[in-house]
Amino acid sequence: MENQGFWKRIREWPHARILPHICAAAYGLACFYLYYRQSMADLSAETILFQSDLPLHVSMVVEDGWMYSFTAIAYWILYRIFRGTLGIALLLALCSWGTVYAAEKLVVSLSGWKKGAGTLFLALSLNFVMPAYVPFIGEFRYVSYQSPNIWHNSTYICMRLAALLTLSMYFSLEKTYREGLTAKQWVGFALLNILTTGIKPSFLVAFSPIMGFCLLWDLLTDRKLPFRRILLFGSALLPSGLVILWQNSVLFGEETGNGIAFDPWYTFSLHANIPKLAAVCSALFCGLVILCTLKNVFAPGEKRYRFLIAMAVLGFLEALCLVEKGSRAVDGNFLWGYSFCLFALFTVTAVKALSLPKLFPAGREKAARVLRAVLFLVYGYHLYCGIYFFIRLLFGVSFWQ
Repeated sequence: MENQGFWKRIREWPHARILPHICAAAYGLACFYLYYRQSMADLSAETILFQSDLPLHVSMVVEDGWMYSFTAIAYWILYRIFRGTLGIALLLALCSWGTVYAAEKLVVSLSGWKKGAGTLFLALSLNFVMPAYVPFIGEFRYVSYQSPNIWHNSTYICMRLAALLTLSMYFSLEKTYREGLTAKQWVGFALLNILTTGIKPSFLVAFSPIMGFCLLWDLLTDRKLPFRRILLFGSALLPSGLVILWQNSVLFGEETGNGIAFDPWYTFSLHANIPKLAAVCSALFCGLVILCTLKNVFAPGEKRYRFLIAMAVLGFLEALCLVEKGSRAVDGNFLWGYSFCLFALFTVTAVKALSLPKLFPAGREKAARVLRAVLFLVYGYHLYCGIYFFIRLLFGVSFWQ
């Protein structure tokens, strides 16, 4: 008992978070270097170093005046304040650094754990996990698969931070909205949805249908819950719907020549040798954890677990079946929502894997610990693939390779 108390004091020692804080800061600085080099990349060169979408995004704003997203407005302002792309790179680095802490917030929300060195290290690792790379399944580490972490698309980098905050706030309000939302809560949730959607609509199209279904389920199963409170909570999504209408007119207006088509497996098959296995490798750890905790998925107290699984399934189906018609047909823009869903799914399944011994019947704790070790070997490979890819990016290697 004395030894357990010693280890508990070590685990809860407040200064233990200094190391993950330092690692998170180092990650933010590395991202700043990467994004600044990406913003200055010469896309006309025969060999493009630090290739990304960022120079095109900046050019569309600064030279063409095309305001396609809230990030475009931010880029326009920062480009003029800093007289170049330095401020834009700083904004993106702050978003990447902030995503580590937003991920920890979601980890704590899903697990009920106190913040500590472990929760922050887990959150940091979630910012690196990438598909389990198998060369004969998909030749390219990123474009052959579907990834939760992306460093070449600036709107996704900004959207993911806002989406994590939105998701955490939803889970917080979902526990209390039956007693009624305050005006501050409603406005805060609505503004977060507007911000996330204005950056990139991908999150809302995966999130809002699942939230809507959950509210409908509450309406049908909880006779004591007043309809007006369900309606009030759901109405917080309506303002972000207006943002989608604006973006739809910009991206898919008649003059653009672009549209949406139903074409299953088209995007997934563009760069993968075996698309179905590539999809499995992209979420291998998540799938294994769900299989190991299948009974737990349907337990009464696992609403958040079911929510994130359902959101990932919907995001997967949207990415699988929908493609753009026109000049952006091969860009895979319906993948962004699924990428965020994968990030959230990796988060909740990592929490479940760490809690595995508690989820197994009494007497099977040892088997659960062995299974947990196997699962985290798989997670470790996802993490290795992401760190390896990120380091290559820092040396200027294209995200295509």
